[in-house]
Amino acid sequence: MSRFTYALAFVAIGAGALAVQTLAAQEGFTPAKPGPEHKRLQTLEGTWDCKMKMAGAPEAMNAVATYKMDLGGLWLASEFKCDSPGFKFTGKGLDGYDTNKKKYVGTWADSMSTGLMLFEGAYDDKTKTTTMEGQGYNEQGKLTKYRNVTKETDDDHFTFEMFMIGDDGKATSAFTIDYTRRK
Repeated sequence: MSRFTYALAFVAIGAGALAVQTLAAQEGFTPAKPGPEHKRLQTLEGTWDCKMKMAGAPEAMNAVATYKMDLGGLWLASEFKCDSPGFKFTGKGLDGYDTNKKKYVGTWADSMSTGLMLFEGAYDDKTKTTTMEGQGYNEQGKLTKYRNVTKETDDDHFTFEMFMIGDDGKATSAFTIDYTRRK
């Protein structure tokens, strides 16, 4: 691209941003603010040591997860890294609460797939469990339904389990991860 094209693009972006800002001001637009559901997600901020157990695998693998609230406190950004011999894996997630749907929502992308996983679900305060369902591609490239269940033991421990949902509706555990907050 030429310098002129870059300059023109910059002017167009600036004009577009100004138009959106002006329209928002005229129509009384107010940006979203974090609510109690976002504050609950914020409790996960920090670094976590993880033990990941794949279904059928003889031993658990070590991993590290980091969580940080982002985008004005509306989204919990996560990064998960497993660097075990023979299995190197990185994944990134973005979790939030959609006030329109009244549901928790999440995305997941990782180094093993080119597909983006999308989830939505609910938190049960009584059992301290979040259950989310969604879909993504499996190792064979087939669109598959998934269920994620996160059970909080206390402020410094939780367990995440991912299930694959078969065409018959039967849930099969794919893996479990035990998280311990790093002090």
